Amino acid sequence: MPDEPLVLGIETSCDETGVGVVRGHTLLADAVASSVDEHARFGGVVPEVASRAHLEAMVPTIERALKEAGVSARDLDGIAVTAGPGLAGALLVGVSAAKAYAYALGKPLYGVNHLASHICVDQLEHGALPEPTMALLVSGGHSSLLLAPDITSDVRPLGSTIDDAAGEAFDKIARVLHLGFPGGPVIDRYAREGDPAAIAFPRGLTGPRDAPYDFSFSGLKTAVARWIEAKRQAGEDVPVPDVAASFQEAVTDVLTRKAIRACKDEGVDHLMIGGGVAANTRLRALARERCDDAGITLRVPRPKLCTDNGAMVAALGAEMVARNHAASDWDLPADSSLPVTEPHVPGADRHEHGHGGAPGHDHDHVHELSRKNLYA
Repeated sequence: MPDEPLVLGIETSCDETGVGVVRGHTLLADAVASSVDEHARFGGVVPEVASRAHLEAMVPTIERALKEAGVSARDLDGIAVTAGPGLAGALLVGVSAAKAYAYALGKPLYGVNHLASHICVDQLEHGALPEPTMALLVSGGHSSLLLAPDITSDVRPLGSTIDDAAGEAFDKIARVLHLGFPGGPVIDRYAREGDPAAIAFPRGLTGPRDAPYDFSFSGLKTAVARWIEAKRQAGEDVPVPDVAASFQEAVTDVLTRKAIRACKDEGVDHLMIGGGVAANTRLRALARERCDDAGITLRVPRPKLCTDNGAMVAALGAEMVARNHAASDWDLPADSSLPVTEPHVPGADRHEHGHGGAPGHDHDHVHELSRKNLYA
């Protein structure tokens, strides 16, 4: 609908430079520039390399997104950007770019939370989120169960990883198997040819006295690595497909089991799964099977929207505009540890602002703050 907010979103929390354009719940453009190949030889993301890649990709990726959406930057009702959590230097590039564009265009600036954005992106696939929504977020940095009565203002953490996140475990096991980086897609591929019941790998934090919604994959990672090493020391071939399938089954079993339990305990009949690991085919299939058995509606965006992207940031920004939430101030920080309980970072001046103005201050004060903090 033409009267729905048109928002551009910028995502730079890790190694993807993502720029999306959204009108309401409709995705108009999703442009991504990835630096993953530059990190592959290091076996993981190098923050300084990621930051420099964001700097080089930012302007071309924004221009590509606007062209794909068929809109002018001056048509926008606001600019949203991931303010955290993430890599500090990488976040700084995105926040600085968003400030520059917002100030130059005279548009409101919305600093939003990376994790809340992963939940909100599902609106672009399946329509408005039910309230409350139960979300299982699984990525290289996060394994979290979140209850979201209101994605723009009320996100409650129920459980999280106490050591390695699921995505980290995939990367580390792929490295032990000499499969390269990133580990998630390659393990998923090998697992399709293996037997998930071939090796009885442990399920962490699933005992009766363990935290019901927290995750631990460090012990699993160690068990798999030791199993592989024992095979190699004995001079035996490592059955890579069986190892991949059995490891993947252990991870997805725990993730889905705890998510279903949280839905039942909280009386929520919808489960949304997001984050990069949500692209895993076994996780999607097992979640579907268990949700169907439990009478729970499963919502999982298509794989491209599960990984880091600008569309998810634009989606949450559009929701902020639609609900008349206060814009962020020009001194919006890049906060690498921004808690999920803060879906966005409103300005100190909490009164509502029109779509065409700058955030939170009179024009002269904005101009002064912008000069001081444009690259803060």
